[in-house]
Amino acid sequence: MAMEVTQILLSAQSVDGTVRKQAEENLKQFQEQNLPSFLLSLAGELGNDDKPVESRKLAGLILKNALDAKEQHRKIELVQRWLSLDSSVKAQIKACLLKTLSSPPPDARSTASQVIAKVAGIELPHKQWPELIGTLLSNIHQLPPHTRQSTLETLGYMCEEVSPDVVDQDHVNKILTAVVQGMNSSETNNDVRLAATRALYNALGFAQANFSNDMERDYIMRVVCEATLSPELKIRQAAFECLVAISSTYYEKLAPYIQDIFNITAKAVKEDEEPVALQAIEFWSSICDEEIDILEEYGGDFSADSEIRCCYFAKQALPVLVPMLLETLLKQEEDQDQDEGAWNIAMAGGTCLGLIARTVGDDIVPLVMPFIEENITKPDWRQREAATYAFGSILEGPSPDKLTPLVNVGLNFMLTALMKDLNNHVKDTTAWTLGRMFEFLHGTALETSIITQANCQQIVTVLLHSMKDVPNVAEKACGALYFLAQGYDDAGASSSPLTPFFQDIVHALLTVSHREDAGESRLRTAAYETLNEVVRCSTDETAPMVIQLIPIIMMELHQTVEAQQLSSEEGQNELQGLLCGCLQVIIQKLGSSEATKYLLNQYSDQMMGLLLRVFASRSATAHEEAMLAIGALAYAAGLDFAKYMPGFYKCLEMGLQNFEDYQVCAITVGVVGDICRAMEDKVLPYCDGIMTQLLKDLSSNQLHRSVKPPIFSCFGDIALAIGENFEKYLMYAMPMLQSAAELSAHTSGADDDMQEYTNSLRNGILEAYSGIFQGFKGSPRTQLLMPYAPHVLQFLDSLYMEKDMDDVVTKTAIGVLGDLADTLGSNAGPLIQQSVSSKDFLNECLSSHDQFIKESAEWAKLAISRAVSF
Repeated sequence: MAMEVTQILLSAQSVDGTVRKQAEENLKQFQEQNLPSFLLSLAGELGNDDKPVESRKLAGLILKNALDAKEQHRKIELVQRWLSLDSSVKAQIKACLLKTLSSPPPDARSTASQVIAKVAGIELPHKQWPELIGTLLSNIHQLPPHTRQSTLETLGYMCEEVSPDVVDQDHVNKILTAVVQGMNSSETNNDVRLAATRALYNALGFAQANFSNDMERDYIMRVVCEATLSPELKIRQAAFECLVAISSTYYEKLAPYIQDIFNITAKAVKEDEEPVALQAIEFWSSICDEEIDILEEYGGDFSADSEIRCCYFAKQALPVLVPMLLETLLKQEEDQDQDEGAWNIAMAGGTCLGLIARTVGDDIVPLVMPFIEENITKPDWRQREAATYAFGSILEGPSPDKLTPLVNVGLNFMLTALMKDLNNHVKDTTAWTLGRMFEFLHGTALETSIITQANCQQIVTVLLHSMKDVPNVAEKACGALYFLAQGYDDAGASSSPLTPFFQDIVHALLTVSHREDAGESRLRTAAYETLNEVVRCSTDETAPMVIQLIPIIMMELHQTVEAQQLSSEEGQNELQGLLCGCLQVIIQKLGSSEATKYLLNQYSDQMMGLLLRVFASRSATAHEEAMLAIGALAYAAGLDFAKYMPGFYKCLEMGLQNFEDYQVCAITVGVVGDICRAMEDKVLPYCDGIMTQLLKDLSSNQLHRSVKPPIFSCFGDIALAIGENFEKYLMYAMPMLQSAAELSAHTSGADDDMQEYTNSLRNGILEAYSGIFQGFKGSPRTQLLMPYAPHVLQFLDSLYMEKDMDDVVTKTAIGVLGDLADTLGSNAGPLIQQSVSSKDFLNECLSSHDQFIKESAEWAKLAISRAVSF
């Protein structure tokens, strides 16, 4: 078999489907029959310079895929499989890979680099392959430039795969030295210099100690800045990408270099080719992102113990940065509005301008207004569009006081331009800018809104007219109407200035959704999203018109269900999802008030029947939206939802088993909660099946981790609904909760994503405990919970000690302490008194600035005082 491997790999790339399929089957058989021999053959193929490049490249790719996978559970399996291989087999494979780094064809070398990095990602954390980094570093000093290039590429990929804590500082220093030397202007080979620059990008996360040392940091920064001036475009681009990464990773170290960086970026934006200019703008966007985050976190109050201070780089550069960005706005591309993925220098400049406005607030306005006034009426469309784009970009950040007078003057002008300008680009940007005006300067919360009874009619008329325009303009007009409606969200039940136009707006949006070209520029989606917002923000006055929408939307949904039996076209699935989403909003709107709930009930049976038919489609999006609509219907129907359960249960079970489309699974878990709240103990007959499936989901390593916190919350919902009947599930649910609690209590050294996940897991566990305690309250069987109480208190203690709970978890945690005392009464007294931190935790929450935490703590204090005398 090994002899034929070259031919099989070439056949696997054949244009003839039959030949290709047979080759794929042969590879699969070889892998299943003898994995070590299969992997050795692939490594041998990749490392053999006499073999064709095509077979070598595919061999490397299959080898790489044998080491890694996107799905977490599969990745774990592949890692274990590699680690359990015979060490002599692994040694032979690794020798082939290292040898390939000197191979002449670039494709073979590059593939080998990626595979070595994957192996390093598995072995280095297990203290295996300790000689790898030394071997690679010895290559750097070898003469053939292509070996140096591939070695630097390997080091870069390795830094991407491996966590910094598994490489010791001595090796980090040597890697950085090799990489920075490769970047140096004295390096004559451009391929080597490019590989080194890209490697530095991946190695920056390892350079904490080096960036804390002034001399080393100065040297790295000098080499990066020099590389931005290389004659080679790709090197300049990669060097700017390094600067962007440095701006977010080492923001607080940038002050000594910021003037030089400004000069470099300004030159690149003005003179360099687009890929480089885009990265130069991205540097300032990244600086703004950092400063926005710092200012949001600390609100400008920096003290000695602030983790990171704001250096106000954007503010300092403002007088020169803003004019430079305004110039970029004039470099539009002819067809950028039609292309959804378009990204060019004008769009990057406008985005950066928007971020600067959010960073510096009012200070940007006087720098931008002269540009707007000078260009907004020019005959050249580019100048009019740039002025409009500049105006729209600065509407978030500066204060309403500063902007409202300017917008009041500009609003009429914009409305006229949207109707009469002859250029589509200008109209597109004008409609977008109107949307931004309505988003940030209109709403019941603002003292002076830019929209009044007087101009509301004109605005609606212009927007409805623009919905008949070309798709990209119509889509932006829908967006503007969306924010116009949203501004009246809190107008109260009685009246909204949009009420007189409700019928016309709904009619216009439905008409847009039926346009032949509604598939372009997301137009159909925008029309339904806007319709949903108009319904959501409508008042009681328009309820009869909302009721009339139900049969219209149901009719359209019925047509998609019928059509789906004939073909499963992508567009049908998308439309189905949009229509289910629309029904969900209508159900929520009418179901939220007793006055309209009974009107909704007359359609409930038909709606439920239709929604159940949607589950016959293969579309995950349609399933999600149908599930959410059913959740809303359950909430509106209350106890009456029981009549739908026999027909719906199968779909519910299917959703809970959907590991592939885990979002469907997560939403289904949420709907179980809705049903529990609606049906209360009438849900009992279905609980065995539901609990069995939820417990299976928790035990599965195939299900995405994000679904697990809501499953724990769902235990709480079920317990609240069925009360002491939850007894039979305690022996299964409680151990699961306990082991998850132990895992989530200690998270030292976790990154932000992991910290966020851990907090959502803690919250899910606490919501489960809360529901279980409340469900058993007043029952003669509360004693059954006593064995679990010490563990719950221990969990609360460890959370308090860790000091890394977010506000949501803190509120739920102090609530659980109250629930435990409330349900177990005097039995809980001694346990609470023995607990290490209950008293401190309670006192801390009582003096919290967060109103919700405070209220929860006051209730807990009352419950505890009944159970124990603190």
